[in-house]
Amino acid sequence: MNAAIAQRLLELNRQFYQTFARPFSATRQRLQPGVRRILESIPLQANILDLGCGNGELWQALYRRGQRGSYIGLDFSPGLLEIAAANEPGSEAQASFIIADLASPVWEAELPTAGYDRILAVAVLHHMPGEGLRRQVLEKVHHLLMPGGLFILSVWQFLNSPRLAARIQPWEHIGLHASQVDPGDYLLDWRHGGSGLRYVHHFSSQELEHLAKSTGFQVTGSFYSDGEDSRLGYYQTWQLSTGDSTEVGPENY
Repeated sequence: MNAAIAQRLLELNRQFYQTFARPFSATRQRLQPGVRRILESIPLQANILDLGCGNGELWQALYRRGQRGSYIGLDFSPGLLEIAAANEPGSEAQASFIIADLASPVWEAELPTAGYDRILAVAVLHHMPGEGLRRQVLEKVHHLLMPGGLFILSVWQFLNSPRLAARIQPWEHIGLHASQVDPGDYLLDWRHGGSGLRYVHHFSSQELEHLAKSTGFQVTGSFYSDGEDSRLGYYQTWQLSTGDSTEVGPENY
C-alpha cells in the first residue's frame, strides 16, 4: 500500500477513537466470549502486554480472576486510556496504562520493561493498513515475547454478519478509490453517539498464517467465536517459531 494512503487511513482511525472514545467504550462494557476463553488460558502469574487495551475492560476481568503477574495496557487513544485509568481497580493492582501508537516505528520504547509471557492484540491488527506495517508491529512483538510465551490475537470477521456487512461504505466518502487500497480493506460506518467512519481489514486464516510465518512465529491454535453465530471474531495463538511448520484447524486451540 502507498505510504501516504496508509497514513490517511491511520489518521482516520486516530480521529475516530478519540472523537468517539466514550460512545465506543459504552459499547464495550463486557468481554466477548472468545476473549473470556483466552483469558481462562492465561496463567495467573503471567506478565502481560495488552496492545490496543482500549477502556481497560480486559484488565478488569484479569484482576477479578486474581491475576498476580504484571499488566501493561497500551493504546493510542487518550480518551480510552483516561477511561481505563479511571476504572483501574485499586492502587495495589499491578497494572499500568501507556499511550503509544503501534504505527510508530519506536512504540516499544514507551514500555518500561521487555519480555512478556503473554502479549495480546484483541481486535487490533485489522486496523493496521498494509502488510508492511503489520509486519513491523509483529516483528516487535516477536522481540518482546519471552521464550515459551504466547502471542494471542483476534481479528474482526464482519463479513460473516449481514448486518455489519451492510455498513460498508464507498471509499469515495473519504476521497479515495478502491484501487488505492489493498484487497480486504473496507470503510465501515459508526452510528452510536454520532456518525463516523473507520478503516478495517478483513483477514483470511491463510493471510494470518502467512503473517505469522513471515515474522518468525508459528500458529499453535485458532478458533471462531462471538456474534449471533459465533463467527464474528477469529482468534489465533502464536508462539516463537522453532523452524517446524505446524498446520492447525479452526478448532485447535
